[in-house]
Amino acid sequence: MSRSSSLRYYILARLLLAPLMLWVITTAVFLLLRATPGDPVDALLGPRAPQAAKDELRDKLGLGKPLILQYFDYLWKLLHLDLGQSLTSQGQSVLEIIQKFFPATMELAVFSMAIAFIIGVSVGVLAASHPNTPLDAGGRLFGILTYSLPLFWFGMVLQLIFSVQLGWFPLGTRFPVTIPAPDGPTGLYSLDSLLHGNLTQFLTTLYYLALPCLTLGVLISGIFERIVRVNLKQTLQADYVEAARARGIPESKILLNHALKNALIPVITILGLTFAALLGGAILTEVTFSWPGLANRLYRAISQRDYPTVQGIVVFFAAIVALISILIDILNAYVDPRIRY
Repeated sequence: MSRSSSLRYYILARLLLAPLMLWVITTAVFLLLRATPGDPVDALLGPRAPQAAKDELRDKLGLGKPLILQYFDYLWKLLHLDLGQSLTSQGQSVLEIIQKFFPATMELAVFSMAIAFIIGVSVGVLAASHPNTPLDAGGRLFGILTYSLPLFWFGMVLQLIFSVQLGWFPLGTRFPVTIPAPDGPTGLYSLDSLLHGNLTQFLTTLYYLALPCLTLGVLISGIFERIVRVNLKQTLQADYVEAARARGIPESKILLNHALKNALIPVITILGLTFAALLGGAILTEVTFSWPGLANRLYRAISQRDYPTVQGIVVFFAAIVALISILIDILNAYVDPRIRY
């Protein structure tokens, strides 16, 4: 079987497995929410509300039905792209909540990924190009620390230093109330401000993004650093690199034009996993920094027992991770001709 045919079969298999993965995730979330202690009706009306009012609201929300009927109702709505209505935001659908809050999370994730990639690759290259030196040991230590530090603790430490003590960065908001926020089709303040040519809004957006993105980006960068350092060390010992040295090619050109390109191939593979980690880390980051994103809204929905909102946001995140994972696999197959499926 040719490489192109095997790749087509692989892509088809991944596309067929994606709905199965989403179904498993939605089923697990559905069951876990109903297995945890607490009642969403009590969260809405309070534990001292009359029992008649509780029963009426429970029937209205469909929570009085048997569990299996609730499950099939949920799957039927999901197949029709109906994520339901929020229990805590009356008159607002889960889809509207996603449209409102996701741009803030997306902006946080994109800038954090950029910071993580730049820092991780830079430290990894510096450590690998100076083996058995203090720089190499420092790179290993950097990878261990950034991978193991609790994100919420690191975020609070940065807030105490740079916001509370030094007053360099703001706290608890995405944009100041004294300046009109960028208004555009994407909801991404950085992109909308550029589309309108408003440099003040763009710089203000970056200023408010700086600390939360730095927190998340630095901790995620350890993944890139470890992968780049290990693979670049192996690549620098390859035969074609030794041949390039024998031809008198400068070490800097060997590093950038020969070794680094091949060492970055595994980085493409872990981009999807890193993005999934970013979405998971975004919850802690947004809660720690009071960032008004979808992950923070998910945390509120979990604490308020808002079943439809939790289920809808988790399914939305899972669909994004599945899609990006497929795209990364396809890109990796085209970048690395040695891959066979």
